[in-house]
Amino acid sequence: MLGEIPAEIAQRAQELRSQLQKASYAYYVLDSPVMPDAVYDRLYRQLQELETQYPALIQPDSPTQRVGERPASQFSSVRHNVPLYSLENAFDLDEYRQWEARWQRLVPDVTAAAAVAELKIDGNAIALTYENGILVRGATRGDGLLGEDITQNVKTIRTIPLRLRLEKPPPVVEVRGEAFIPNDVFEQINAERDASGEARFANPRNAAAGTLRQLDSRVVAARRLDFFAYTLILPNASPPLAPPHLPTSQWSALEMLQMLGFKVNPNRQLCDSTAAVEDYYRYWDEARRSLPYLTDGVVVKLNDFDLQARLGFTQKFPRWAIALKYPAEEVPTQIEAVSVQVGRTGAVTPVAELKPVQLAGTTVSRATLHNADRIAELDIHLGDTVIVRKAGEIIPEVMRVLSDLRPADAQPYRLPSHCPECGEPLVRPEAEAVTRCINASCPAILRGALIHWASRDAMDISGLGERWIQQWVEQGIVRSVADLYTLIVEDILPLERMGKQLAQKLIQAIQASKVQPWSRVLYGLGIRHVGSVNAKLLSEHFTTVDQLAQADPAAIATVYGIGPEIAQSVHQWFEIPANQQLIDRLKKVGIQFSSAATTDATAEAQPLKGKTFVLTGTLPTLTREAAKAQIEAAGGKVTGSVSSKTNFVVAGEAAGSKLEKAKKLGITLLSESDLLALLNEATAE
Repeated sequence: MLGEIPAEIAQRAQELRSQLQKASYAYYVLDSPVMPDAVYDRLYRQLQELETQYPALIQPDSPTQRVGERPASQFSSVRHNVPLYSLENAFDLDEYRQWEARWQRLVPDVTAAAAVAELKIDGNAIALTYENGILVRGATRGDGLLGEDITQNVKTIRTIPLRLRLEKPPPVVEVRGEAFIPNDVFEQINAERDASGEARFANPRNAAAGTLRQLDSRVVAARRLDFFAYTLILPNASPPLAPPHLPTSQWSALEMLQMLGFKVNPNRQLCDSTAAVEDYYRYWDEARRSLPYLTDGVVVKLNDFDLQARLGFTQKFPRWAIALKYPAEEVPTQIEAVSVQVGRTGAVTPVAELKPVQLAGTTVSRATLHNADRIAELDIHLGDTVIVRKAGEIIPEVMRVLSDLRPADAQPYRLPSHCPECGEPLVRPEAEAVTRCINASCPAILRGALIHWASRDAMDISGLGERWIQQWVEQGIVRSVADLYTLIVEDILPLERMGKQLAQKLIQAIQASKVQPWSRVLYGLGIRHVGSVNAKLLSEHFTTVDQLAQADPAAIATVYGIGPEIAQSVHQWFEIPANQQLIDRLKKVGIQFSSAATTDATAEAQPLKGKTFVLTGTLPTLTREAAKAQIEAAGGKVTGSVSSKTNFVVAGEAAGSKLEKAKKLGITLLSESDLLALLNEATAE
């Protein structure tokens, strides 16, 4: 007996789970069905009935758990155990060869190395975590450090195994890959949306991104996402995965991913030379058009893991991998007009209003002209026929003018001399390409600041979108970010299409945003060059707004990841009296400008709190700054000298007197791999 479950029932449920898992793997991963659909459906129903009768039978890897019963209320944020780095881009073979020359200079004893070429799937990166062979977490890439927990949605993707196909799996397996919507499924989804009167999705990538963030996993299941695995991480791997079975290269890792039950793109190639990579790239430039999914390039990874470890990472990218992109699709169309947009920093951006045209799977009717210099370089005339492409296949831009097709009466376009929003003169600061409105009261600047403040990565004010902000600015109801927090229902109730219930919800959402942490507040202030990641770094180092406001540029630039340009921008922002007044007003309404208070949750998130580290010598893959950042992120402290209070000394190559002193004092010595293991263990706890 299993509790109150008869032994024969428990055994039958296990048999059904095993049969269905094997059939699902054969159908979705191998594309080689082992049983008719009707038989699968009958077995599935039998298992479902048993689990309904005996809920204790339900296992996390049961095929019935691929669709959640209840929609999630929201997604929680999760920290990746290993960061999901972006890839450096090369936009032609010349840039690829330059990348090759760069890594070869870093390891002069290696003149050539095999590389794995894989198709770059145009989807969304996700990270999967398996514990003892069972899928326990699926997360979005997010900013590479923090993602969103979408486990319930990930379980609906049939090509992602709920249990690894290995009798004795490692304690922890992490897998990265790309979730995507196949072309035929995408067309069917849009046909269904047409029939129901819903707006069509622009392209499969956007559809996949929106699908993964659906709160109802039943919607996700209905959209039939697919998945290719491409990265395998085995922290603390042990037998039976010790060498020779433990992967030592990207190629063997891909083979192991297949063994574990994942779908791996079959169109990969192990290349022994630059010429082989280039041949692969050229072949798929044309052949990709017949694939059942979208690909926008080739990912090239040096095959040998030891070589990868030697090369390490920059702040943003692995030095041993690159995305070799295909040229963006280019199409001709005509400029019908030029409009001017004023952003939240006052930057003026000219935008070409185009005769609508299909480009890279979407309808394009507008394209950026960047700035006055670009307009002059292109010699833009109203009515010109131009070539438009998508920069990085995302942002439409005008590439060149077909001047032979220019109408005889076409007039050259010049940026306006005055702001189209407030009428004040526009200026172009010395040494800048951007033309700006410098009127702090400009409605466009205020609108942009409010939209940014309310955005998801900043204060995340639910329901406060561009439509309401536009009205509030036009009506003079809000003249600064701080004004949002003095609004009452009666202030906004008279507005068009504003009911009492909606007004109450908006005011409640605004007031609720006061609890957002200091890092989000800093990002929301909209300081030039300070994105959400930089805001996190700054807020961790300067735990109050007063500390940051009083810091000089040199002190700000000491923060890992913050360069002189960002430091100068932050310092200048806090020097402006109007911004100082804004901070004072926001303090008075209760905005969080401090992360100094340590809550229980914060303490749990800092497992190395109270531990002191000293770094000495050159580490194999981590820079000194990167190692320090990871230690401090876990709550540890890094000092420059060894003493009896030092807990750990991390020693690399050519470690000197600090290592000798640590040995004399009996301090625990760590290699880089020991440090990473300690950080992983601390994070897991």
